[in-house]
Amino acid sequence: MTAFAPDSIVLNRKLPLWYQVSQSLRASILGRPPKAPLRLPTEEQLALHYGVSVLTMRQALKELEDEGLISRHRRRGTFIEPDARQGAPVRLLGSVDAIVAQQSGMAAKLLAHGTAPVPGEFAEHFAGLDEVAAYHRLRSDEQTGEPTNHARNYVRPEVAAGIAPGDLERWPMTKVLRDVVGVEIARITDTVQARLADPETARLLDVPLLSPILHYTGITYGTDGRVLDVAVIQYRGDRFSFTVTLEAT
Repeated sequence: MTAFAPDSIVLNRKLPLWYQVSQSLRASILGRPPKAPLRLPTEEQLALHYGVSVLTMRQALKELEDEGLISRHRRRGTFIEPDARQGAPVRLLGSVDAIVAQQSGMAAKLLAHGTAPVPGEFAEHFAGLDEVAAYHRLRSDEQTGEPTNHARNYVRPEVAAGIAPGDLERWPMTKVLRDVVGVEIARITDTVQARLADPETARLLDVPLLSPILHYTGITYGTDGRVLDVAVIQYRGDRFSFTVTLEAT
């Protein structure tokens, strides 16, 4: 039986290895093609793939098992749950792969793209620019077709030159920037606020007007300190939650 092939990552030694591996594997699972195999490689094969110990790999798999994304069977192996819930909570510890995992596993439709004036609220992040590339997408649950969130991205023009619109219907913006355009991401600053759905958000997400939503802003910085992308995402409040874990060391 053919095993599922997860993406590779470059590990950051400043963050827990099991967490980085679990989030990378989570992103691969949620972003897998429809007919991808459900069987995962063995613990030993996965540990070799990610360059970690079997113990670390086992801890990462337990995280995904607790979340309901995989099931583990003695002597049979580890399998992706075909009806695993999309949009499950993500524990954010500062890993870029956590952001990719957060955005993966949903069907995306590109509603609009082109150039736009720099939004006033983000002018400080795009100093010296009058226009940015703007993208508007709607994400839906692949199984039910139910809309889950809509996202607007404002991207530095020279970076956007390497983005094909079709890429954004296949992958999250963070993955496109890092793996397709090839930019080096230094950090992403996240802000999550509770808000009420305005008329446009209520229409796009198919929720009552003024129902609770999660308003997410993610600012992506390159290694030169410049802002590459500002993402503004409106999540349905009944489908998402965010957990932030602070390590003591």
